[in-house]
Amino acid sequence: MITQDITQLIDDAVTTEVFGVWFLIGAALVFLMQAGFAMVETGFTRAKNAGNIIMKNLMDFCIGTVVFVLLGFGLMMSENYLFGLIGCPDLSILTDFGAFLESGKAPSFVFNLVFCATAATIVSGSMAERTKFLSYCIYSGVISLVVYPVEAGWVWNPQGWLMKLGFHDFAGSAAIHSVGGATALIGAIIVGPRLGKYARDAAGKVKKVNAIPGHSITLGALGSFILWFGWYGFNGAAAWNGSALASIFVTTTIAPAVATCTTMLLTWLKNGKPDVSMCLNGSLAGLVGVTAGCDAVDALGAGVIGLVSGLLVVAAVELLDLKLHIDDPVGAVGVHFVNGVWGTIAVGLLANPKAPAGLRGLFYTGDARLLGIQLLGICSILVWTAVTMVIAFGAIKKTVGLRVSEEEEIKGLDKTEHGLPSAYADFVPAVENLDYGYPQAVAVTGDVPAAEAVPVKREPAFSDGSPKFTKVEIVCKESRLEPLKAAMLEIGISGMTVTHVLGCGVQQGKPEYYRGVQVEVNLLPKVQVDIVVSKVPVRSVIETAKRVLYTGHIGDGKIFVYDVENVVKVRTGEEGYDALQDVE
Repeated sequence: MITQDITQLIDDAVTTEVFGVWFLIGAALVFLMQAGFAMVETGFTRAKNAGNIIMKNLMDFCIGTVVFVLLGFGLMMSENYLFGLIGCPDLSILTDFGAFLESGKAPSFVFNLVFCATAATIVSGSMAERTKFLSYCIYSGVISLVVYPVEAGWVWNPQGWLMKLGFHDFAGSAAIHSVGGATALIGAIIVGPRLGKYARDAAGKVKKVNAIPGHSITLGALGSFILWFGWYGFNGAAAWNGSALASIFVTTTIAPAVATCTTMLLTWLKNGKPDVSMCLNGSLAGLVGVTAGCDAVDALGAGVIGLVSGLLVVAAVELLDLKLHIDDPVGAVGVHFVNGVWGTIAVGLLANPKAPAGLRGLFYTGDARLLGIQLLGICSILVWTAVTMVIAFGAIKKTVGLRVSEEEEIKGLDKTEHGLPSAYADFVPAVENLDYGYPQAVAVTGDVPAAEAVPVKREPAFSDGSPKFTKVEIVCKESRLEPLKAAMLEIGISGMTVTHVLGCGVQQGKPEYYRGVQVEVNLLPKVQVDIVVSKVPVRSVIETAKRVLYTGHIGDGKIFVYDVENVVKVRTGEEGYDALQDVE
């Protein structure tokens, strides 16, 4: 009997040690999610702000660490907890590090720190592309210093009033995601929309919503996959045994998968094509939705949570953009606020008594007590967040200012805030097609009138008597370039210049949809082929090009013909006809 007891004690000690190590590994996975948030936000915004987004995601963790050490952790997890509302910091991590380690608080500090950083970084996306970097640093610090520690203490400190009531938020749908999402909503409203996002009439009423597509869906997808991977640590790190961990991994997989499928089908039905960026948001929405109850729901419950999350994220993103005209570039409000609230409430509805947590959900037991506690908890957390962040944003706006100038926004925050010409040094930033409604932004400066400052190519009258040198400019579909080159070689044309261009004809492009907003794609990618001919008849070039490019559909292309005054070969100095020959 004694041997069995000793064996059991050893097994328990080993199990505790293993799960202690897993707890810290989970914290490292949550830290990796910072990279995921950075990639999602960068991909869903424009290239001219990529460096600024990366810098914000770096600094919210670093600033958050400093303030969490100084005050935040004490406010959250202090053993001296006043009235179940707030802790009294003792600064033992700074004054007696050895005692701090012996107390066993170090793993809790690390894990709550990365959770805190997640709450702060959520806000970045909704206010991206127009918020001052200094202002971001300030309000990010406020979230990590006060907002998150206080309400998270209610939820996870054993002496917190919500914990004592039985409020269940296993990994933070309420304490992290709804807080970050609510702050994102408040911030987006106060800072206002990006220039050019909403076109207004003379009375100031929105007459048109413009889509501003992100510059790299690939980066956004990479970020979503990183977040999903990190979420297994986010939800699973606090699991107390192997059975609970396995259950959490299952529900954390099912919910986002169902949510993504739901979002894909919904956008496919609404817009005629599945929306890639919205489906990426759908995955994250499902993850947020299942976070509170990942240990308390079964596979069916996780599927229901995912189904509702997929519907909610589409409805929320489109409601904010198309109806309320609140500009949220990455969908942070729809993903984190709406589904953070839904995930918290879902625990009260779908918690299965046979799941590891053993909670009594309304749909399984008919008992509404847990649902009432969940509603009370989420409302309390949102009220605290709203009051503190409205005060914080208001103070920042009145002092250092919250938003960059119109000129800085148009140029991009990479250049104006960080002196970074482009986050992509080897690539030229894409040309934007937005009316910013910014009267000071003029195309021409100086003494030359605008009408004279822009050179205009004039096409000479075309006749069968071709000039000595003639330039034939062919604009066609990218897919027809290779056949055109082959045909030109057959008639003796061996030299040409090929350029990727954007353009449109009288049809003005083709409408598509991005995140539920119609995108007027009136500048389509084309190829421009420039050929200067002398020996080969111009009419032969034209007829050959027409034959190769013709499909009978809109967008086959155009052919322009110009006189050329002279041709000079740089290598040899030859001019005229000889310069067009390539014979040694």
